[in-house]
Amino acid sequence: MSYSIKLTKTEETRLVGIDFDTLPFGKTFSDHMFMADYIDGEWTNLEIKPFGNFSIHPACLALHYGQSIFEGMKASVDINGNPLLLRPEMHARRLNASARRMCMPDFPEDLFIQALHQLVDLDRGWIPPSKGSALYIRPYMFANDEFIGVQPGQTYKMIIFTGPVGPYYPKPVRLLVEEKYVRAVEGGVGEAKTAGNYAASLLPAKLAKQKGYDQVVWMDAHEFKYVQEVGTMNLFFVIDGKVVTPKPTGAILKGITRDGFMTILKDKGIPAEERDISIDEIVEAHKAGKLEEIFGAGTAAVVAHVADITYRDLTMDLPPIEDRKIGPMLKVEIDGLRAGTIEDTRGWIVPVKSPVNA
Repeated sequence: MSYSIKLTKTEETRLVGIDFDTLPFGKTFSDHMFMADYIDGEWTNLEIKPFGNFSIHPACLALHYGQSIFEGMKASVDINGNPLLLRPEMHARRLNASARRMCMPDFPEDLFIQALHQLVDLDRGWIPPSKGSALYIRPYMFANDEFIGVQPGQTYKMIIFTGPVGPYYPKPVRLLVEEKYVRAVEGGVGEAKTAGNYAASLLPAKLAKQKGYDQVVWMDAHEFKYVQEVGTMNLFFVIDGKVVTPKPTGAILKGITRDGFMTILKDKGIPAEERDISIDEIVEAHKAGKLEEIFGAGTAAVVAHVADITYRDLTMDLPPIEDRKIGPMLKVEIDGLRAGTIEDTRGWIVPVKSPVNA
């Protein structure tokens, strides 16, 4: 169905003077944003308006008890300047999966898609054309009750805003295996994109950076034996020609980039599997000369190549990027789909439609 979304355009664009070649990640924002309110069991007050501050009550439930979720996705342009979305329906579904885990209402998937199209079409001039850059899209939802009490909210606010970004990790990263702090536990909220997951990661990441590393490798919470994720990304290993990634068991986010990679690998006949991976297996593979690649997978970076990984007193160096095959191929594939230079045979790419054509 089609929804009536009120539109209020900005009187003056802030696009003038933006240098797409020197974009810091997450600090530049486009002209407009979408907002909606969940009141009395339905989503209402649908509106696209100029990007800006809004008021919330000091007792806003989300600020006290963390009932807040989000998504991260991108819009790109093809070689003709046409805006494109990559698998937007997957992000709509994952947002609602997070909502259900956090005891929040679903947001209608068709409304999510319509709002994306209208917002990105309106701010299409903010999409950087250069390789590796994109328009980052941040949908998020939070409990907006004016109430102090540990219970699910009754009112919610849904917002989507965008901003142009450059490459997230422009160079290979150095990793430290974390053996004290954990990201998530089975039975917890590790599969949900909820704000608290990321708040919990800040201290260990800060401590790792103080030691000269870029991010941490998260281990399982019971034995600190099995690898789970890297920073805020899913983790991939290439061992003796086979691609291996940790199996989602409730403590690992079911990444959409991750899912895409597994499909691409299968289509290309490259051996790939999801399973438990112990840090001991990684160490043994490195000592045997079979550890060929490690890389993170996520919306922001697509592929984050790993330069080295340190486990206790052992630092395992990885081959130079030019000698790697899998990670670079996957990034080229995704970037090519986003640029329209690689044929989309899977129906992943969705051209942005103007409202009159929607």
